[in-house]
Amino acid sequence: MLDVTRVDLSRHTTLRLGGPPGSLSTATHQDEIVQMVRAATEPILVLAGGSNIVVADEGIPGTVVLLRSMGVSVQRDRDGDVLVTVEAGQPWDDVVALAVAEGLAGIECLSGIPGSAGATPIQNVGAYGQEVAETIAAVRVFDRSANAARDMAPTECRFAYRTSLFRHNDRYVVLAVTFRLKPAALSPPLRYSELARALDVDPGARAPLAEVRTAVLSLRGRKGMVLDPVDPDTYSVGSFFTNPVLDGAGFAALRARAAEVTGVDPAAWPAEDGSVKVSAAWLIERAGFGKGYTGGHRGVAVSGKHTLALTNRGTGTTVALLALAREIRDGVRKVFDVDLHPEPVFVGCAL
Repeated sequence: MLDVTRVDLSRHTTLRLGGPPGSLSTATHQDEIVQMVRAATEPILVLAGGSNIVVADEGIPGTVVLLRSMGVSVQRDRDGDVLVTVEAGQPWDDVVALAVAEGLAGIECLSGIPGSAGATPIQNVGAYGQEVAETIAAVRVFDRSANAARDMAPTECRFAYRTSLFRHNDRYVVLAVTFRLKPAALSPPLRYSELARALDVDPGARAPLAEVRTAVLSLRGRKGMVLDPVDPDTYSVGSFFTNPVLDGAGFAALRARAAEVTGVDPAAWPAEDGSVKVSAAWLIERAGFGKGYTGGHRGVAVSGKHTLALTNRGTGTTVALLALAREIRDGVRKVFDVDLHPEPVFVGCAL
């Protein structure tokens, strides 16, 4: 175990923020992950890509276990599907690139998302009309309560919009994820109108996997949602807030309020159960927090490309970032009476 009390965690997060841990160790395979978690001093933080985490400036006590386990195995199922098992530390976009190159459909819309494969089931990663919950066949975990590794079926994972059993739950450490993908030259029907427009097809149409991946990477790049060291908008956790999901009465109240404030309906997507998902970016911008907004918080800003991303401009602090996030959250509540909920995990700090 390597003591790193003089080294902060900013090098291990996409925000480039975070103070020192008590100690840090690096695990390169499943057995090593289990051994290090068993031996670690509490509290324990298991960290891989660091793309969905906000760490306190003063750091955190206890042990950080860095997941650097790599590897992908492919097996054809009896029904013709392909099972792709990925180690938790494997960079996620490498998995998507491999699937597209091998003609395996189901995760192509999730191209360009920073972070590791092991993190994807924790928050049920999704973008452009796809979620990993739709393709996950099993999640291999170390169950700290049972002191044993086991495979969990999708129903056990309790997947929901941007969450799962694993989120805010330190009982389970994800060791590997198995995805069930379909051999196909074309994507499943495209659900996201912005992506369909980028591909010059109608929503519901299918498109070649490589073209879908290229279009998604382009869209994410224009929004500053891919890691690019020369882009000042790159240091973020992606979308800082989730899109609110309102019931029928809540959405009716929002429509009335939006008509009064803006004169137009909010950007929203109705679901079959009667609920409506509302664009958090639309709410943020119409509440007065446009692209590049700083609010006087030094070293941090709303992304210059997308209002859902809050960025470290290179000299920011976690304190400043959280102050900006609170101002936006409170401003949206004041203008639209809608609560925004954060997407990243907070360690040693809180919104």
